[in-house]
Amino acid sequence: MNQHLSEVINLLEPESTSLLGASREEAEALLWSDDAEALGKLHGSFCLLAQHGKTVRMARSLDRPMRYFLAKKAAGPALIVANRIDVIRDFLRAYGMDGQFHPTYTRMVPAHYRVEIQLVGCPDPDPVYTRFFTPELGTLTPDLDLIGKKYIGAVAEEIERWLLPLRDKADPIGVSFSGGVDSGAIFVLTYWTMQRLGMNLGRLKAFTLQLGNGPDLQQARAFLDAMGLGLFLEPITSPHVRFDLAQVLKTVEDYKPLDIQSAAMAMHLLNGIRERYPDWKLLLDGEGGDENLKDYPIEENPELTIRSVVHNRMLYQEGWGVGKIKHSLTYSGGLSRSYARSYGPARRFGFETFSPFTRPSVIRVAEAIPFIELTKYDVPRLYSLKGEVTGRGVKALTGLEMPVFEKRRFQHGAMSRDALLGQFPDAENQYRRTYHSFYA
Repeated sequence: MNQHLSEVINLLEPESTSLLGASREEAEALLWSDDAEALGKLHGSFCLLAQHGKTVRMARSLDRPMRYFLAKKAAGPALIVANRIDVIRDFLRAYGMDGQFHPTYTRMVPAHYRVEIQLVGCPDPDPVYTRFFTPELGTLTPDLDLIGKKYIGAVAEEIERWLLPLRDKADPIGVSFSGGVDSGAIFVLTYWTMQRLGMNLGRLKAFTLQLGNGPDLQQARAFLDAMGLGLFLEPITSPHVRFDLAQVLKTVEDYKPLDIQSAAMAMHLLNGIRERYPDWKLLLDGEGGDENLKDYPIEENPELTIRSVVHNRMLYQEGWGVGKIKHSLTYSGGLSRSYARSYGPARRFGFETFSPFTRPSVIRVAEAIPFIELTKYDVPRLYSLKGEVTGRGVKALTGLEMPVFEKRRFQHGAMSRDALLGQFPDAENQYRRTYHSFYA
């Protein structure tokens, strides 16, 4: 006989929901709307959880990890919901239930889906997934000027929406900045929007990480100097650095090598800012820009072809997607999974981060780009699109012409490739074994 689950433990961090134009209560009410797509119209970041009787529904934005675990108790099962795996583990340990736990038994709420669980006992129920954000593919005309204007216009709107509540405050505002296309666009649009809103530009800084002789600092300086904005640059440097791989893995709670390397750089950047500015909170970044304009090296992933990249909706944001055999229940996929490389370090060092490229309004425009028509399945042409679209859009909107440099990953710009390879193992299995050893 099924036993109704009577307990839902909400361990979500209050800061993981930061909505603009709606209260948490109003957002949670949308979980019960017949129109699931209403959730996709929320502005801001969120992890939402609500219960009606034996039914629990959950949803999250792309930039906020959200996990759950179904534990068994003598009185009935309990659903534990948190942003992090270790929070779930610590709760179970405190109540003597950690014998049930393994990190792979937790489940990630996938971005852009409402997840519903019926709270009954054994057998454990399967969740029901309902997509709440479904952007149309390839609906724009193949006009790069028009595409750039729409795409960057959507990014600028999100930045303005985020800045407006801060207009009359004194909080300093930083941008994680390499001088690359994505962080460059975010900095220029933040600068332009603050200027247009009459905000004090003395609040703005562009923070660039340099560990040893990494090339990003030179690139960042060249970018800002070319625009007459060099006074905003603030390097965070360290000539010699050793990484604590265990601490990075614990912070990110994942084991994908490129994400771990990126997170290690983020941790050094944020730690450097925190040491210099103990009260700094607000930081923007360019996360999501590569995913939106499909600017990842296809040749580095044997599972991908240009056809799979341009034909699959939000492949880089969601991975292969819910219901596909390669979809990970523990981690989801794409940026829905890997955003932990940004969220974990930011929370650890006490920052409130904002990634405008992850907003649905921006992704909607990106998915409407006619990639097939523009590239004709030519890989180099695909790689050139991000710089063209972003540069044209920034110029059309702001009148400012930003430099466009060749793509480089965060970890390859903060330090030399040789120095990086000397500290990070190559094999994913090594990261995975180390991470799982924390829970042995």
